[in-house]
Amino acid sequence: MEYGFTIAAYVVAAVLFILSLGGLSGQESAKRAVWYGIVGMAIAIIATLIGPGQGLAIVSLVLIALGAAVGYQLATKVQMTQMPELVAIMHSLVGLAAVFVGFNADIMINNVADLYEAAGQVMGAVGPDGYTAIGLPKEINDGLSSFGQLIAKKSSVEITILRVELVLGIWIGAVTFTGSVIAYGKLAGKVDSAAKQLPGGHMLNAAAAAGSVLLMFAYLGGAGSWTLVLLTLLALFIGYHLIMGIGGADMPVVVSMLNSYSGWAAAAIGFSLGNDLLIVVGALVGSSGAILSYIMCKAMNRAFVSVILGGFGGASGEQMAVEGEQVAIDADGVAAALNDADSVIIVPGYGMAVAQAQQAVSELTRKMRAAGKEVRFAIHPVAGRLPGHMNVLLAEAKVPYDIVLEMDEINEDFPDTDVVIVIGSNDIVNPAAQDDPNSPIAGMPVLEVWKAKQVFVSKRGQGTGYSGIENPLFYKENTRMFYGDAKASVDKLLPMVE
Repeated sequence: MEYGFTIAAYVVAAVLFILSLGGLSGQESAKRAVWYGIVGMAIAIIATLIGPGQGLAIVSLVLIALGAAVGYQLATKVQMTQMPELVAIMHSLVGLAAVFVGFNADIMINNVADLYEAAGQVMGAVGPDGYTAIGLPKEINDGLSSFGQLIAKKSSVEITILRVELVLGIWIGAVTFTGSVIAYGKLAGKVDSAAKQLPGGHMLNAAAAAGSVLLMFAYLGGAGSWTLVLLTLLALFIGYHLIMGIGGADMPVVVSMLNSYSGWAAAAIGFSLGNDLLIVVGALVGSSGAILSYIMCKAMNRAFVSVILGGFGGASGEQMAVEGEQVAIDADGVAAALNDADSVIIVPGYGMAVAQAQQAVSELTRKMRAAGKEVRFAIHPVAGRLPGHMNVLLAEAKVPYDIVLEMDEINEDFPDTDVVIVIGSNDIVNPAAQDDPNSPIAGMPVLEVWKAKQVFVSKRGQGTGYSGIENPLFYKENTRMFYGDAKASVDKLLPMVE
């Protein structure tokens, strides 16, 4: 009966997780989707705590309460600009959990093997029928934890499969852990965002991967747990070196990719623990993260393998020189152009998030639409530093969904647009992607804002931005630079726009 309840609860939770994942694909359904996920997780936790194999319930409840308290603090204090690094550091915790579970499984396998040896039996042996496992004496078996009892019933083939699963879980988890920590550092500005590798570059990664494979076979061959320790160290190095070798322009893909890694690590934990729901959830997260990474790579004209291996096949050669100068404009000039315009497209970027200018931008949009102007937003697939970053900000500011358009929906409209306002964007509006084959973003699909009649770029200063790539847009004849904090700049425009 207990197993029946647990299985039924896990099925319900899995369905809710699937509904949650599907609902997050649309802004209108996202809030409902979040509640699906919350309810599904609550059901999963309750079923796990009261189902078969439960143990240390008080400790579990205390840890859940502590985690909930930390989560509440983060949810209420972390700004939207900090969400990318928050997601990255959360991924690191999943990876670390996978490493701990893997080592715990190895320790338990060794402990059960010692108990079998003391009882004069062989762990993994099967009965005369070839199927029924020979277990430990009842008094010894009853003294084991639920996980230990699960291992004690496994055949030799099942033990080998468990060892493979824990090796994969440890390796993926270790790569995810250090990779996520470095991604957090780059996104938070604590680590240089430029792509950097140790001497030897990709050969070091390849050697570490080959060493990991050799250590895995040595462990499966009975060499001992020391092989897992060395394998973990190599995996930690791979995670560190891979992400250090990826530049800032590719960080949105990296966050999505690490999300996928954390999912596969969770699935590996599920296999090790024999938890079907964890396997399903891990597979959902892993596959959806991988699909999203592929979509983003396609949007950036990047090869997925190239990105995850730290820059194989990148552009080379001297980049085109940028000619001309950046021409500044004040709020009066921008306001006059907006008052005369019939059509306006706003292109938001990470700078808008940093300045927390979304509310001011929403109010500007409301005033212009009230004056009868056509106002729309153009969203690049990798705008910001997290997939959907700009969509969330605009939804938070109550910008109508129907005027927020994706790149493919709006790119052809720029030649017929009177004014484009670029707020804190750089790479996604950079014409070098089309004009300079040696640019680091060569071939990347971009918003062709320079084709509009007038372009105003709201930017703090003349720097090259997060990725460090010069933008020829800023020097074009129809572009004017509206320097200053984005929120302060838009606030100046509000009383001037009629």
